[in-house]
Amino acid sequence: MKDIIFKGCGTALVTPFTEKGINFEEFGKIIEDQISNNIDSLIVCGTTGESATMTDSERKEVMKFAVDAVKKRVPVILGTGSNCTRVAVELTKYAENIGADGVLVVTPYYNKTTQDGLIAHYRTIAEATKLPIILYNVPSRTGVNILPKTCKELSKIPNIVAIKEASGNLSQVAEISELCKDELAIYSGNDDQIIPILSLGGKGVISVLSNIAPKYVHDMCYDYFNGNINKAKDSQLNALNLIKALFCEVNPIPVKEAMNIIGYNCYEPRLPLIKISDLGKERLEKEIKKFGLI
Repeated sequence: MKDIIFKGCGTALVTPFTEKGINFEEFGKIIEDQISNNIDSLIVCGTTGESATMTDSERKEVMKFAVDAVKKRVPVILGTGSNCTRVAVELTKYAENIGADGVLVVTPYYNKTTQDGLIAHYRTIAEATKLPIILYNVPSRTGVNILPKTCKELSKIPNIVAIKEASGNLSQVAEISELCKDELAIYSGNDDQIIPILSLGGKGVISVLSNIAPKYVHDMCYDYFNGNINKAKDSQLNALNLIKALFCEVNPIPVKEAMNIIGYNCYEPRLPLIKISDLGKERLEKEIKKFGLI
């Protein structure tokens, strides 16, 4: 059985911007608020963090700032994926050098690859680091699906320890769980599937919702782990309308606006993402109020 990086809720953190760059003061505030609300891990420079529209230097600055700010109070997992294996290796080495606790590595996008290519890609990254690696499967964004048999093969690599499963396919999640057992921890990559994936042996969630409700998502997971299944189920169902609102437009457009609504200063997403529509904002505000966050 492999050690896991965290159990429970890891927040896929937004990155607060200004017109000119990164708002590090606000980022530090967000980090402190997450930790004080019982978050189990912080994931930095992922999809929600808009790493795709950061410069290389910005991405490294944000990574280092987060590691230094957290000071090992919770695990910090850095998004080091790329559709260029060489770049992913370089970023992963950087993450290890600055003291990250693990890395999240998305499948190659646009150029894509075969299942054998995925194995070669991830093996090359794993051999370049001692850090634990979380695979990130999100076919809706990358056009690539890590098949269960490929997960089984990758789970044989000692420092590939987990997968963030955002395919939305619960049958696939079940098959991964059955094939890989304790050699590959599963985290839900979808906030509306936290409890279903925990019921299939998942260890937690890498969450967008927890940007605005960290304690709520942490408690949902631990209610399930502690045997309070009905309470956990009710928490999942009670959050569904808010989750839908958080994904009414392309992530992270709604969640950045949600953070602004509840009192943070996250500015707007970077192009090609744009500010939320008036209709989307109205829906979001309605659900945030119903949820009691404002």
